[in-house]
Amino acid sequence: MSTHILAIDQGTTSSRAILFDSKMKLVATAQEEFAQHYPDSGWVEHDPSDIWSSTAGTCRNVIERARLSANDIAAIGITNQRETTIVWDRDTGKPVHNAIVWQDRRTGAMCRALREAGHEDMVRDRTGLLLDPYFSGTKLKWILDNVDGARARAEKGELLFGTVDCFLIWHLTGGKVHATDATNAARTLLYDIRKGRWSSTMCELLEIPTAMLPEVRDSADDFGVTRADLFGREIPIRGVAGDQQAATVGQACFTPGMMKSTYGTGCFALLNTGATPVVSENRLLTTIAYQIGGKPTYALEGSIFIAGAVVQWLRDGLKIIREARETQPLAERADPHQNVVLVPAFTGLGAPYWNAECRGAIYGLTRSSGPEELARAALESVGYQTRDLLAAMHSDWNDTASEGVLRVDGGMSASDWTMQFLSDIIDAPVDRPEVLETTALGAAWLAGMQAGVYPDMDGFAAQWALERRFDPQMDEGTRAAKTDAWKRAVAATLSV
Repeated sequence: MSTHILAIDQGTTSSRAILFDSKMKLVATAQEEFAQHYPDSGWVEHDPSDIWSSTAGTCRNVIERARLSANDIAAIGITNQRETTIVWDRDTGKPVHNAIVWQDRRTGAMCRALREAGHEDMVRDRTGLLLDPYFSGTKLKWILDNVDGARARAEKGELLFGTVDCFLIWHLTGGKVHATDATNAARTLLYDIRKGRWSSTMCELLEIPTAMLPEVRDSADDFGVTRADLFGREIPIRGVAGDQQAATVGQACFTPGMMKSTYGTGCFALLNTGATPVVSENRLLTTIAYQIGGKPTYALEGSIFIAGAVVQWLRDGLKIIREARETQPLAERADPHQNVVLVPAFTGLGAPYWNAECRGAIYGLTRSSGPEELARAALESVGYQTRDLLAAMHSDWNDTASEGVLRVDGGMSASDWTMQFLSDIIDAPVDRPEVLETTALGAAWLAGMQAGVYPDMDGFAAQWALERRFDPQMDEGTRAAKTDAWKRAVAATLSV
């Protein structure tokens, strides 16, 4: 009997494949970075062929590393960078343009025009989202409007649209399946999250031919089988979820009021709100956390565009570090009497501000400010932004259950210094699990549960294990002063 699950974690800067055994223990991983393309200011693109080749390559690599064969794998789960938009030929699979990445801001003017025309309330009601370049819908419209012949071909039914999961499923199945799951569909600006179907109103508003759109399935469902020639035999694809929703599942945040925050390139906090979508009064997003058995579970989400990317900036932009791990020792040596504040609005500010036009700024510099103070300010910026998100969530979700512990994961969560500051600044416990690969674990559990290899939701939640809890240690006076400095810095940045 096949007892292993292969999780594909297709991210913003790399593709990874992770094998889990029958006990949901990590067996082996493989990872491959790929190129980022910046054709204009605020534009971010990927070559879809890089996404596909790196995904297929890491899957083969991890199976070989684990000394297993395709016969040992019961199912595949996929998790992916969300909102990234790809359009390809229905027959050949050839993309008509590079993938437009979630970070891309080229449709800012389009979103502004739609807001000024009075559409945002309707958009929020249907999709739970805001009119922002972040989401797939305006990216898709841009491709149709700017690639020669694309709109005419789309209207003839020759082109397909998909987020990264959908593109991978299409290629893995040899073009036999054009499908996505509800969590990814909910990020497109085209999906009615209450009715559970593509919104004809949104498609008309953005001039999107509905024939381009994939079928929407549960997060744990049948997404076809892989081509036999890819890995040696056909392997069923049984789980799909966008990366932040997969992390929510991997953190076992199955009870309304539970929260998780993932620190990757960006930072994404989700609060489970149960069977009822909660409309935010603080410009947070209403989204689908997961959908199982045809029943969606909703969440409030706050998205920070720059989290781990601020450390990459220290390395690649300022060149004051060579490796990410050098940031913590620098921050520990920073002058405690300086309060340098970095607002990392490199591609605008996400929730709860949603300003695509503002850009990053540094405040409080003195003659003695140096790499140490900049490193500390970079790490602290992640905590401040998370505090903004949680404050907005607590306001929208009027339930004391949401005032409790924050579960964390992602690369930056491995930094003890950063997690302690996070606990200090949000004034709440921060729990780091034993398994930091929660995004991949969530995708694996969805596939494994659907394939009959892994336990049900209650059984999975019972296995969640704590590695370390960070309790707040900062006094209230210091917390208030630092928070006030952050708020003034954000206000100044937004006013430029």
